[in-house]
Amino acid sequence: MKLNELRDNPGATKTKKRVARGPGSGKGKTAGRGIKGQKSRSGVALNAYEGGQMPLYRRLPKRGFTKPNRKEWAVTNLGAIATFIEAGKIDASVEITEDVLVASGLVRRKLDGVRVLAKGEIGGKVTIVVSGASKAAVEAVAKAGGALKTTAPVVEAAE
Repeated sequence: MKLNELRDNPGATKTKKRVARGPGSGKGKTAGRGIKGQKSRSGVALNAYEGGQMPLYRRLPKRGFTKPNRKEWAVTNLGAIATFIEAGKIDASVEITEDVLVASGLVRRKLDGVRVLAKGEIGGKVTIVVSGASKAAVEAVAKAGGALKTTAPVVEAAE
């Protein structure tokens, strides 16, 4: 192989379309925009414009409501906590707080608080202190001989 024989893979590079560069290019004069009209001009944004007809986003009804002061929880499961304890990332002998969960990498950030759900099994006695937890999670930890304390009231899951 010589330097003058080096080639890129076929289809690896694509040549740029050069518009408005004369009639020989096939995209000269109007640069592929046709003749006259709003779309042939520069600085035109026609998103959702339907030629004067009421646009779809205005024809459809608005529903629902977004609560401005809603709480956003960082959610984790008992099974994930158990996995981190087994991997040695969380020490089960000390109290597991929200800061411990963040430091271990199980929860990225606290947001308005950490909420523990009951998915998975927790093996052994652990003490967990978080902002919120499901009733099933509290019962599962108590059944394993540990304690799950919440700083926020226990909220029952919607069924």
